[in-house]
Amino acid sequence: MSDYTGSNTPIDIRNLWQTPPEIAAALNKEFHFVGDAAASDANHLYPLYLTEEQSALETEWDIYFPPGYIWINPPYSDITPWVRKASQIDSDEHGAVMLVPADTSVGWFNEAKRTCSEIRFITGGRLSFVRADTGKPVSGNNKGSMLLIWNPHMLGVCNVSFVERDLLMEYGAAVAGRGECASERAA
Repeated sequence: MSDYTGSNTPIDIRNLWQTPPEIAAALNKEFHFVGDAAASDANHLYPLYLTEEQSALETEWDIYFPPGYIWINPPYSDITPWVRKASQIDSDEHGAVMLVPADTSVGWFNEAKRTCSEIRFITGGRLSFVRADTGKPVSGNNKGSMLLIWNPHMLGVCNVSFVERDLLMEYGAAVAGRGECASERAA
């Protein structure tokens, strides 16, 4: 059963959207991601990544990835298992940051709210995700976005904060322009 409905995207690429590079760069500057847990060969952001074929949801992330924060832009058709997986990281050396639709009415949101340390709403506009088949950003996202953050040193505390999309995009573009972004794809 789908967690997220209303998509007009062709079914074969529906779960292959890539995070806008500016967003990835801005967040990487803050969290220094060690890998991408919900990726494909076409849309990964970091050299170390897990794909559906690698059973990303069954892999022990705290063993597969070196210490640090793990980036997760899960398939929006089934977010629940990704929230459960991120909430079960059993290491004080690993955290997770997940980009999801800003929808507080779904079951996975309540589970995330109980387990994550921060919910950060991206305000002031919607993100234009990058299509897997064309590599081009597409506007028209039908929902806003939010970040779910599991800080291994702040579990049990769920803060809510807000960040302006345009400020995040501008900062990310500046960071990427200085060559400080590790989100460039490995060759």
